[in-house]
Amino acid sequence: MSNREQYAMSPMSAVQSLQLWSEHVDALERHLSCKTWALAAVTVVLIAYPVARIAIPAIIHGVVPELVRTVLKLI
Repeated sequence: MSNREQYAMSPMSAVQSLQLWSEHVDALERHLSCKTWALAAVTVVLIAYPVARIAIPAIIHGVVPELVRTVLKLI
């Protein structure tokens, strides 16, 4: 047996893989401090705010004129 074969994971089903991932995430959540959670939350807000301020109006601006045209054609 080679060294690589010792550490190779056996084939898992999708359910087993998700359970393993869930256990890792749960362990991570138990060990994070409040400061870390606050830093993560601030980071998410700092990234999401500009995206929302730019992307949502652009999507609405792109969709609304077509919607208005479609409704006016139906009238």
